[in-house]
Amino acid sequence: MNNKFFHYFHLNSFEFLITLLITLLIFSYLLAATNNKKNEWPKTRSILWVTGMLCILVSVTGPIADLSHHLFVFHMIMHLLLGMLAPFFIALSRPITLLLISLQIKHARRLSRVLRSTPVQLLTNPVSTLILNIGGLWVLYTSQAFYLFHNNLTLLILLHIHLFLAGYLFTTSIISIEPTSHKYSFIFRSFIMVIALAGHDILSKLLFSNGLDHSFNDVQSGAVLMYYGGDFIDLLIIIVLCFNWYKATAFTKQMR
Repeated sequence: MNNKFFHYFHLNSFEFLITLLITLLIFSYLLAATNNKKNEWPKTRSILWVTGMLCILVSVTGPIADLSHHLFVFHMIMHLLLGMLAPFFIALSRPITLLLISLQIKHARRLSRVLRSTPVQLLTNPVSTLILNIGGLWVLYTSQAFYLFHNNLTLLILLHIHLFLAGYLFTTSIISIEPTSHKYSFIFRSFIMVIALAGHDILSKLLFSNGLDHSFNDVQSGAVLMYYGGDFIDLLIIIVLCFNWYKATAFTKQMR
């Protein structure tokens, strides 16, 4: 009884802290967007930021988070919201760009130096983000790591952080709309996107055919959701990539 009480207490504390953090991030972004007097910040980006933050909140608190421990379908809903949809919306809201134009010049220069540093360049390389994102999913779903994380609250929180950050880094490396010291070619990013799409789909088919464990009797339903839901979000990323590719090509033709 005491163990259940402490687990419930820690879980509620986590939900309170994450709700508070998401609220602070939303208001901080909106405040920075409102105070940006140099250039009017597009309202659509603010909407995208709020939507992405709400996707995080809904995925790790409330009924989806609770049911994800018992039903694989809800675990997969959490995965799609936290690891794919939220990163997509947040990447499109361009938080790094907003931060750079909101900081004082000396602080913006320091941040720019950090963004140009070798460790950050290695971390944001599309190959690195592919390994972190898709490679991490393969490790999670094809080993005992899945049960290890779900049986320990601290590890579960670390898993949530990894899912979001890996998804965000991958999405930003593919659409590449934030300031960066090196932009990879559209062909290279498209190639990485194809590999990621294949890796995600093959993993979902593997889960459908082999399952995970008798503790989840709806693995096939979750695998179907992973396959089609993941493909839909990947399609959104591909649309943004192709649209930016088209704009860059049109601009190059105008300059000739």
